[in-house]
Amino acid sequence: MKKTIFGSIVAGAVMALASFSAQAQDTIKFGIAAEPYPPFTSPDASGKWVGWEVDLMDAVCAEMKAKCEIVPVAWDGIIPALQAKKFDVIWSSMSITEERKKQIDFTDKYYQTPAVLIGPKSDSGKVGIIDNPNAAGRKIIDPASVKGKTIGAQIQTIHANYVKTYLTQSDVKLYDTQDNCNADLVAGRIDYVIADSIALADFLKSDQGKDMEVKATVPADPIFGDGVGGGIRKDDTALKDKLNAALAAVHKSGKYDEITKKYFNFDIYGS
Repeated sequence: MKKTIFGSIVAGAVMALASFSAQAQDTIKFGIAAEPYPPFTSPDASGKWVGWEVDLMDAVCAEMKAKCEIVPVAWDGIIPALQAKKFDVIWSSMSITEERKKQIDFTDKYYQTPAVLIGPKSDSGKVGIIDNPNAAGRKIIDPASVKGKTIGAQIQTIHANYVKTYLTQSDVKLYDTQDNCNADLVAGRIDYVIADSIALADFLKSDQGKDMEVKATVPADPIFGDGVGGGIRKDDTALKDKLNAALAAVHKSGKYDEITKKYFNFDIYGS
């Protein structure tokens, strides 16, 4: 009798452990930048993370029948944190670029929007667009039209790389967060800001950004990559396949469009 009871206890413990392990494997940690980036990710009054990317994450996890957990982390350390296995996937408006692909892998893209250059409405200077002298068929912001100006961008972004690559007659000032970059523009400490058009749209509609406007839509360029995707470790091929399958299912079901219409009145997926 004792052996039977003991055997039942052991069997029960093994089953419980197996169940716990299965649950642990089904929990996927999503790393996001620990700063407001509306309308994609931002904490609400209670501290809960909300936004378009959060809703998409929830839909993707529902397709995978997995539990989602958000892990906020500083943007400038987000790739090292992924590689250190502090979370499983970067889900933070990270553009898929060749430079980043040297360090990590990516899911399929889940949105793509252009960059813009913004500045004060009172600035009457014209920001021009010219043919790229180093690449036939491509256009860039005219470096001469922003010569001597200081352009703000968030550190370790495609936008900062654009300024450093093409606008070499300008000074670039880098910031740890987009909010700090925008604040310096309002304070007059910099002349322009370059960033994603959607992220800056909310700022331009705000009281803080009411005196600012779009000076130029930045022409498409390989430096901006192939859209935004989820960043994963190079050896996590199984997770990549699961995420891609879930993203495809969310599109096919119409859930992607349903989520997008809550935040935007235009297509953000791109061609």
